[in-house]
Amino acid sequence: MKSTIEDVAQRAGVSIATVSRTFKHPEIVSRRTRERVMEAADELDFSISRSASVFQTGQTLRIALLINDRFASWFNSRVYEGLDTILHPAGYDISVYPIVSQTDRRAFFEQLPTRRNVDAVVIPSFDIDPTEAERLRSTHVPLIGINALPEEAFSASITIDDEQAIRLAVRHLLALGHRNLAFIGMTHDEHSTLRFSASRRETGFVDECAKTGVVPVVLRVPEDETRVDRAMTQLLALDHLPTAICCQQDSLAVPLVVRLRQYGYRVPQDVSIVGFDDNFYARQIGLTTIRQNPREMGIKAAQYTLALIADEPIDVAHETMPVELMFRSTTAPLER
Repeated sequence: MKSTIEDVAQRAGVSIATVSRTFKHPEIVSRRTRERVMEAADELDFSISRSASVFQTGQTLRIALLINDRFASWFNSRVYEGLDTILHPAGYDISVYPIVSQTDRRAFFEQLPTRRNVDAVVIPSFDIDPTEAERLRSTHVPLIGINALPEEAFSASITIDDEQAIRLAVRHLLALGHRNLAFIGMTHDEHSTLRFSASRRETGFVDECAKTGVVPVVLRVPEDETRVDRAMTQLLALDHLPTAICCQQDSLAVPLVVRLRQYGYRVPQDVSIVGFDDNFYARQIGLTTIRQNPREMGIKAAQYTLALIADEPIDVAHETMPVELMFRSTTAPLER
């Protein structure tokens, strides 16, 4: 027979209210009493019901994480790891919601106020409609962005400056003497109508090239298993192979380096390659890349989340994290 809170109170020789406080607010119960209650609970194999706690507090102890890309992708998995580092010890579960298009996202925000089945919503990388954000505010559900658009639609956000970051890569290549530059971007599913923060990298790349009169080649490939073949096909269709290429993500840059070398091109002697992210494989092959830290962004987003749920003040609600250009072996001065 399952033990009840009354059984624990009787075994510990305290009131039912004291048992409840010991589990929910241990800081206001004396150490000796806490130990007596916990010992009794252990002996009776008792724990406070999660559903009962939810009913009493009005909280679901659940955070919604809206994911468009594959959950196992480097960025999303690192964001999740950072979130879980903070939220799990605080007693919160993370529920992942796949969002493929604006229609999916709109449906989520239309249903959430009625269901009220999460305490906060975290969105990494893609855009949000301000009217959808306002709908959440009316139900007092915080909305936290990670590299998401637009910043002002969120209760709090943590991001990087994608445009400024890619400008670092362009300046590096220009300093090495390169003028025949290319940018290869990734396009999402053709049915998706979401906008992504990574798209700003192309804008920053083109603008920085224009400052020195360089007109770059801009190529786009689908974000699927054909991306490297598509990139190689478009590069070989050009009159001349660019002497330097910036890729929107390491997930394209790393296999592109491997494929170019397989077909006899020397990296970096024939062509310099720069990526963006600094994932595990980038470090393994010595890829020059822009480093961002999604795990740290997840940690900061989780801290924002807990503060907003508790109605605690936030000193800086919208924070921009620094990035770093990692100088490695896939870039070199232009050979004259």
